[in-house]
Amino acid sequence: MQVKNELARLELGNTCCQKAELTAFIHLNGKLQISDKRVSLNVVTSNPAIARRIFKLIKSAFQLNSELLVQKKIRLRKNNVYLIRISGANRVQKVLADLGLLQEGVLTQKLDASKLKNKCCRRAYLRGAFLAAGSILNPEHSYHLEIYSDYQQHAENIAALIKTFEIKVKIVERKNGYMVYLKDSEQIADFLNVIGAHSALLDFENVRILKDLRNRINRLVNFETANVTKTVQAAVRQAQAIKAIAENIGLESLSPPLRELAYLRLEHPEASLVELGQMLHPPLSKSGVNHRMRRLEKIGKKFL
Repeated sequence: MQVKNELARLELGNTCCQKAELTAFIHLNGKLQISDKRVSLNVVTSNPAIARRIFKLIKSAFQLNSELLVQKKIRLRKNNVYLIRISGANRVQKVLADLGLLQEGVLTQKLDASKLKNKCCRRAYLRGAFLAAGSILNPEHSYHLEIYSDYQQHAENIAALIKTFEIKVKIVERKNGYMVYLKDSEQIADFLNVIGAHSALLDFENVRILKDLRNRINRLVNFETANVTKTVQAAVRQAQAIKAIAENIGLESLSPPLRELAYLRLEHPEASLVELGQMLHPPLSKSGVNHRMRRLEKIGKKFL
């Protein structure tokens, strides 16, 4: 909702971009209504800020005053539904023909490539598509942005437009339509930048950085915990072997280097091999200590 409210308050831009954005709204939320020889074009949304934007786009791009109606939903907590209506066959035909949306008297889902040659217009169309039928999950929980369309060809057209900005996108079929979606955090950030949601992008990046930092810290903690556990288990095993030697043949039977290490292990059960090596005279490397300790364990296993 934060992203959409920001986008809905952006400047309308050039006339060509206004028409591109309006085309997306009509593609996704528009309906041509013909009754009693009366023709109207209706665009529906549940967001009042988006409704005001659609109203302004129509007025600015075509110098037309549309109707803005408010209806109550019967279900879903009875939220308001906002309907923006252009009435009159001539007015409707003017808008749809200019946008390239009228084909044999019906709305078409095809995109007029000539109207989206400019990068700014492609940005505007994608902004309108997201405002009309898009959503983004809270990045604290998961990375996911999607735009829903009833038609496969239209979903593929949206995906193709997104790819012109070098953003990888996927399409999946749903029960009643098709979903264009992004799940990579960097790709979502790029898309937010494309459609002009710069404040939302900064918030998204902040959450992403903090989330990645937490994950990195958790990995380090888990790694250190695993190392400590491994060290403790090894120390217990080594101490058991040394005690078995002491009880059966005595530590004095060992060679001086092994005897020195055996006593140090019993006196410092929590010490790592590196720390034990520093206590020896002369000091010994970790690999050297490990070699002697394996010899002690081999001897001790005979009595366990």
